[in-house]
Amino acid sequence: MNTIPGVTFRPIDRWPGSMTRPWERRVGRQFSAPWTSTLDLLALELRQLKAEDIVLQLDLTERDIRQDGLPRANARPPGHPGVILSFTSRHGALQFACDTYTWWETNMRVIALTLQALRAAARYGVVKTDEQYRGWAQLPPPAPPDGRMTPEQAARIVAEGADNPDAWEDILENLMGIRQAYYHDAARRLHPDAGGSHEAFTRIQAAMRVLDQHARSHT
Repeated sequence: MNTIPGVTFRPIDRWPGSMTRPWERRVGRQFSAPWTSTLDLLALELRQLKAEDIVLQLDLTERDIRQDGLPRANARPPGHPGVILSFTSRHGALQFACDTYTWWETNMRVIALTLQALRAAARYGVVKTDEQYRGWAQLPPPAPPDGRMTPEQAARIVAEGADNPDAWEDILENLMGIRQAYYHDAARRLHPDAGGSHEAFTRIQAAMRVLDQHARSHT
């Protein structure tokens, strides 16, 4: 997974708006450009916008991302094709999300092409006050729920998601490394593409982050 300088990778915490249903996604065969071309185009458009605080959210876990914000060399491919690109610019805080196509690389290219088209609107004089960016203004994140999820609560959430509620103590203690196995089982069952809800899938990811932090603090 090649990267763009200045981009920090993060797991998807919350999808903005409604997700595209799996059977409604497009294949995207019309985008035949190589991956390096997508990276070059996106890097160019971000430079043109003088973008800062660039965050790229993919369907990754905290374990897939290094401390410097880049994906690990052995990170698994994202299981869900959704991509969220957020950054600040002279137009304010902007956010672009796309899960229209079946591959995350295609959704990334669509975002890059959208940035190119928005810039072209100003270049050709179609708009004069940059109003084309207003629809992409990043909304503030929702207020966090009251209270912080405890490691025990997180373990119970993962255990219930994996349809094995009695396993929460083993998950909490990370016996024989089963924490990751239970998480993947729960994530497969609750993933929106498998008939689960986005809320349940997001909750599982949040629980896993709590457990990862708990495990690191006890090593």
